[in-house]
Amino acid sequence: MLVKRNLLLAGGFALAFVCSAQSANAQAAFTITSSSFKDGERLATKMAGNNKSNPNCVGDNVSPALSWANPPAGTKCYALLMFDPEGRPPGGVSHWVAYGIPVSVAGFVEGEVGKQTDKYVGGKSLMGLPHYFGPCTPAGAPHHYTFTLIATDLEPNALQPGMTRDELIKALDGHAKGATGIIGTFSKP
Repeated sequence: MLVKRNLLLAGGFALAFVCSAQSANAQAAFTITSSSFKDGERLATKMAGNNKSNPNCVGDNVSPALSWANPPAGTKCYALLMFDPEGRPPGGVSHWVAYGIPVSVAGFVEGEVGKQTDKYVGGKSLMGLPHYFGPCTPAGAPHHYTFTLIATDLEPNALQPGMTRDELIKALDGHAKGATGIIGTFSKP
């Protein structure tokens, strides 16, 4: 019994060594991060929307800094979606639809995408905008704002401007190489 146990332990150590060696050689994980907020934490008030006709829009529409690394092999461009699943039940709110982001772009600085830039093709949010529009969350429980970055095998100019979130998701079917996300929360202070 002791010999059998020792053989099992030795086999386990050998397997762990092989797996760790393979992991060291594997590509690092595809990630998105922000220096403006930590995953799962509150977005700054300045990042909220600035529609003065809506009393829940209490910010300056400053987009958060976003950066990404380690795209999957074969990535030619990215798509980036910002979505609030709790907004306007039952469908949620699409705050930003961006795509055709060249693989050479590794992120956006804080405030950069509060208006359209030439670094991406602008889609159409629920508000009809081609650029970032921040939270306009009522007081109460915080909403979760999911930033989803999708690596694709499409050329940056493959898709027409003005696509909605649903249209983009349909167009990316069969072209997604991988996805990663980060979540910020917000409620009216």
